[in-house]
Amino acid sequence: MSVMPAMMAAIVRNGFRALRRDRGALILSFVLPVAFFSIFGMIFGGMGRSGTPRVSVLVVDEDRSEVSGRLVRALLQEPSLAASTRPKTKKGGPVPPDYTAAGAETAVKQGDVPAALIIPRGFGAHPIALGPGGERAPIRLLHDSSDPVAAQMVGGILQKVVMTALPDTMAKVGMPYFEKYSGGLTPQQRENIQSALTRAPNAPSQTGPQNGTGFVALEVRDVVGEKKQNSMIAFYAAGIGVMFLLFTASAAGGSLLDEAESGALDRILSARVSMTTLLAGKMAYSALLASAQLTLMFLWAALVFHLDLFPHLPGFIVMTAATAFAVASFGMLLASVSHTRAQQASISTLIILTMSAIGGSMFPRFLMPEAMQKVGLLTFNAWAIDGYTKVFWRDEPVLHLAPQVAVLIGAGMALFLIARRFARRWEYS
Repeated sequence: MSVMPAMMAAIVRNGFRALRRDRGALILSFVLPVAFFSIFGMIFGGMGRSGTPRVSVLVVDEDRSEVSGRLVRALLQEPSLAASTRPKTKKGGPVPPDYTAAGAETAVKQGDVPAALIIPRGFGAHPIALGPGGERAPIRLLHDSSDPVAAQMVGGILQKVVMTALPDTMAKVGMPYFEKYSGGLTPQQRENIQSALTRAPNAPSQTGPQNGTGFVALEVRDVVGEKKQNSMIAFYAAGIGVMFLLFTASAAGGSLLDEAESGALDRILSARVSMTTLLAGKMAYSALLASAQLTLMFLWAALVFHLDLFPHLPGFIVMTAATAFAVASFGMLLASVSHTRAQQASISTLIILTMSAIGGSMFPRFLMPEAMQKVGLLTFNAWAIDGYTKVFWRDEPVLHLAPQVAVLIGAGMALFLIARRFARRWEYS
C-alpha cells in the first residue's frame, strides 16, 4: 500500500513538469483567468468605488431665468453627471456657443452623448408642483435607448438636484399646501417662514420623495430608436460575430504553421510563389470566409429577429468588408509570430478573449468606466461594433462610416506588413 502514494506523487510531479514545458497550457491555466478577472474587476470595481458611473448629458436652458440658471449650475456640479452646456473648446479656438435644443438632439442622434435635458421657456415661473394637477413646465429628456441605463439615471439625478438646488422654491410651493391641510398659519408664522426663505435661498435640502414620481415634470423621448424593433440585435450580432471572426481568422492563418511543419511550405515557395503572394492569398481566403460568416449572422438576425438588414445593405457591405480585412490580417500576424500551432492557439485565445472583453463583444462599452472605453478603442471589436451601430441603429449614411473604416483598413494593412516581415524566416530556413 505504501507504493501507491509514491506513484501518485510521481504522477503529480510529471504533470506539473509537462505543464511547465507547455507554455500554451500554462497561459490558459493562469494568465487568462487573471487577465479576465483584472478586466472585469476594473469595470465593476470602478463602479463600486464611485457608486454609479458618470453619465454624459447635455443641458440646454431655453428659459434663461434665475431659477433655471441655478438648476443648470447644480447639474454641472453634480458628481454623478458629466454635464455640459456647450461643445468642448478646441485648443486655441474661440469658445463655442451653447447648445440649442436642435443641436442637442443631433448630438444624441449621432451618439456623441446618450442623453440631453432641455429646460423649456416658462420653467422658472412654474418649476415644481406638489399637488395633483399642478401647473408645471415639463423638462424634456432626449435619450438614445441603445443606452437604456442613461435615461433612468439622468431622470433620477435630476429630481435629486432639484431638491438640493431649489429648496426655497419647493418651500414656497409647499407652503400653500401646508396652510390648507394644517388649518392655516398665523401672520407671525408666515412672516418667519418668508424671512427664512429670503435669508437662505440656496440652503441644501435633505428631504424629498424616494419614488420615481418627482417634483419636476419630465417628458422623456427616444430620439433614435422610436420605431425600431429589437433595437439591440445589431449590436449583439456585430459583437458576437467579430469575436468569432477573430477565432476563425486565427485558425485560417494557422494553416501556414501546419504547412511549415509538414514541409509543404518549402515546396510551395520553391514553385515560384513568393511569400507576399502566399500571405495575400491566405488573407484573401480568410477575409472571404469572415465575410460569409458575418453575412450569415446578419441574415439569421433579419429572418429570426427582424433586423432591418436590406434597407441598410450598403452600410453593411462596407463595414463587413473592412472588418473582414482587418481580422484576416490579424490572423496572418498571429501565424507569422508563432513558432508552433500549439503556441499560436494559446496566444490567439488569450488575445482574442481579452480584445472581446474590453472591446464590447462581451459587455457594452457604454457601461464601462471612461478609461476602459478608451482602452477598448485599441481593439477591432470596438470599431466594428461602433460602425454597425451607426448603420443599423442611427441610420447614418455610408460616408459617416469613414472613421471606423479607416481604422480597420489602416490597422489591417499595418498588421499585414508586420506579418510579412516576421514571415521572412520561412524564406531563409
